[in-house]
Amino acid sequence: MTIEILMIVGFCLAAYSIVGNDVPQTLGTFISSNAHRPWWVLWLYTSSILVVVLLYGWFASGTGDASYGRLETIPFPETGITWLYIVPPILLIILTKYGIPVSTTFLVLTIFSPSSLSAMLTKSMMGYAVAFVVAILVYRFVMKGISIYLSKTRHKEPSHIWIGLQWVSTAFLWSQWLIQDLANIFVYVPRQVPFEFLIFGILVFVVLLGWIFYRRGGTIQNIIDTKTGVADIRSATIIDFMYAIILLVFKEWSNIPMSTTWVFLGLLAGREFALSMHLAEVNKYRTSRNVSKDAMKLMFGLAISVLLATGFPWLYQHISG
Repeated sequence: MTIEILMIVGFCLAAYSIVGNDVPQTLGTFISSNAHRPWWVLWLYTSSILVVVLLYGWFASGTGDASYGRLETIPFPETGITWLYIVPPILLIILTKYGIPVSTTFLVLTIFSPSSLSAMLTKSMMGYAVAFVVAILVYRFVMKGISIYLSKTRHKEPSHIWIGLQWVSTAFLWSQWLIQDLANIFVYVPRQVPFEFLIFGILVFVVLLGWIFYRRGGTIQNIIDTKTGVADIRSATIIDFMYAIILLVFKEWSNIPMSTTWVFLGLLAGREFALSMHLAEVNKYRTSRNVSKDAMKLMFGLAISVLLATGFPWLYQHISG
């Protein structure tokens, strides 16, 4: 199957919207804790990981699959890409502009396979719940003393060990996120991606990554920056390792796509609640308000996804006759 114009348009729009919405959620702690470094250093580092993950996935599949099998249950549309499939990434760009962390998995993939929404939602809700509970248990019981120590020494210069660990944790998390969310972008092209288009896709990603690092994360970064101590490289490292491990577990569990946004916000929510139990600087009321606000944004994004999945195909058929 050849690559057509609307495929390229959909791919680029999806890449642009997902980089603006999801990448800051994944690399946000990395951006916050390395605000003193030149943006291009962070860009080159994450871009090199991106290139390795994409090339490895494409070659390892043996069939030119760049989505790591996440699109096995979501076939390419028999009628090809039409304007119907272009709407979700455009809507995502608009929502991102207002700082709403919607799930790109729901918003983009449900329009391709409405029947997959239930399975994706179930897995994503489990991801949120697991991340929330794990964060509370870890930060409330396992890391209580460490959290207090990190809070008291936040303004001290971190050791080189922590700096090295943070860059390792970022590579681990970034690779796991790519494996999960590349499906949201490559859904716009045939499941056997031509190598030439893979190179084109890599170039698009690298340029967009440069843009997001130049802007220091953009609007969505504000959500990360409101969380306690994320500018501390040590706290950021712990968050990244936990996030990456949870994504790895769910990746091994099944190939059904899931919302990494839900996992991320579940992890931050559990962490904030746990910290509010033993850190005086963390206000419980403000924590509850922020977590509730994030949850409402998730529900808003889910509602839009369901509306798109059910209403847009009908509208498209009605208009197309």
